[in-house]
Amino acid sequence: MNKLGKLAQEKNMTLVYHHHMGTGVQTEEEIDKLMELTDPNLVSLLYDSGHLVCSGENHLRILEKYINRIKHVHLKDVRKDIVQKVKNENLSFLKGIRLGMFTVPGDGNIDFEPIFEVLRKHNYEGWALVEAEQDPAIANPFEYAQKANNYIKTCVKFA
Repeated sequence: MNKLGKLAQEKNMTLVYHHHMGTGVQTEEEIDKLMELTDPNLVSLLYDSGHLVCSGENHLRILEKYINRIKHVHLKDVRKDIVQKVKNENLSFLKGIRLGMFTVPGDGNIDFEPIFEVLRKHNYEGWALVEAEQDPAIANPFEYAQKANNYIKTCVKFA
């Protein structure tokens, strides 16, 4: 990772690692290990609210802990009833996606106000991307983008 980070740096780019369900870096313990083993000047972190909540992690603690290394944010909500169904029935990650376990902010169970508060408090200026990972045949992308935009406007407190 450090080698890739150095190569990216040489091209005026930043290497940002995305923790993700079903991969080698999913849990807080795995994120901690990645951060411990990599140079903060070479490797940054992508924060994904949905993957952390689905993994059962304390998403706010991780955000606070690594805010200085976070260079990209995925704002993704979860539908906890579907996540529970996926776990109870031992369904695949892909099946969970197709069932709609992820959605846009404001359409699931995550309270995004505390997330935005941490980002604001630390003057976060990186990327923030609304992400749904939903079947577009079921959840119209334009309608869900509008839904997310409207919800985020109620959460973000501009100082």
